[in-house]
Amino acid sequence: MTDPLHKQYMTLALAQAQLARLSARPNPAVGCVLVTQGEVVGAGYTQPAGGPHAEVMAIRTAGAKAKGATAYVTLEPCSHYGRTPPCSLALIEAGISCVVFGCQDSNPSVAGQGLAALKAAGVSVIGPIMQAPCAHSNRGFLQRMATQKPLVINKMAMSLDGRTAMASGESQWITGAEARAQVHLLRAQSCAVVTGIGSVLQDNPSMDARAEELALAGQSIETITALKQPLRVVVDSQLRIPADAKLLQQAGHVLIATCVAQTHNHPSVIGSAAEVLVCPADSAGQVDLEFLLQELGKRQINQVLIEAGATLSGAFLQQGLTDELVIFMAPKLLGSSACGLFNLPLQKMSQAYNLKIRNITQIGQDWRIDASPDRPRS
Repeated sequence: MTDPLHKQYMTLALAQAQLARLSARPNPAVGCVLVTQGEVVGAGYTQPAGGPHAEVMAIRTAGAKAKGATAYVTLEPCSHYGRTPPCSLALIEAGISCVVFGCQDSNPSVAGQGLAALKAAGVSVIGPIMQAPCAHSNRGFLQRMATQKPLVINKMAMSLDGRTAMASGESQWITGAEARAQVHLLRAQSCAVVTGIGSVLQDNPSMDARAEELALAGQSIETITALKQPLRVVVDSQLRIPADAKLLQQAGHVLIATCVAQTHNHPSVIGSAAEVLVCPADSAGQVDLEFLLQELGKRQINQVLIEAGATLSGAFLQQGLTDELVIFMAPKLLGSSACGLFNLPLQKMSQAYNLKIRNITQIGQDWRIDASPDRPRS
């Protein structure tokens, strides 16, 4: 089979993987298609945690046609027993003749062992094919497996003159409906959404991903129905969150990261379902963000979305903890007294942060800028 055909079928597998982006976590979102003599006979994607993986779903849809087929899988099939049996074993038992994989799994429990098991059973293995897009589709999971810390994406919305809110704090709405729908999609694709206590006190946000916004962002009813809401995290060093905050009134898991050791009798959390995580303080007396990310990694958080003001966003960036920036820029001017994007104590041009622009896309009347800091993450 020629390389163009490999890419054609791996593209179909990637489309399957996209269907799992809102529901698979903490597992990677994997897609699989089975092909026999140029015909796609089976397709599947990772089901919610505890359910079948992509390979098993594809085998089920193919039935008897799975025998002798070529499997296209976006991520190396697993080789260990977890909530489900190994996918490599399922492929072998189904009589798959060849496995074409997109990228290897950095999970130490897999890391080449799945491919080795297939080869040992006489299954032909080809790959990696379309490695970059396959790895990108699960970059949070792969990063956590490699570093024990999640991928950190900082979302910001700004005017053309780089302002995020008026001096009064008023910020609704800088961007249009289409851009706001994209934000909900980013939330839905993330395992956790992190904000600061300043944003909670100013805006009283819900920080959830809403079905109507996801529909506007182009998501199908099937994927919206399977949506798993992200963990909502508030960085609140002095435990100032009010008891009537929206976050504390809604269903879903909320984590409050604080430096206050005695939290059991604090009025904000009495009777609340929120979990309080006591963190060490950094040199400024604020929550140690490195510690927080390590704790989130232990909780199998693959991808974190930062939705915060200039202070917390600047702290993540200054400490080298930000992997990607997603900035929505509106065709508006808010003026010189409005609030800036990041609080960064820079004095010289040599201290400036250089960014790598990955992509610029028009979203409605706004522009989405995908970038990353041009320096290694700590």
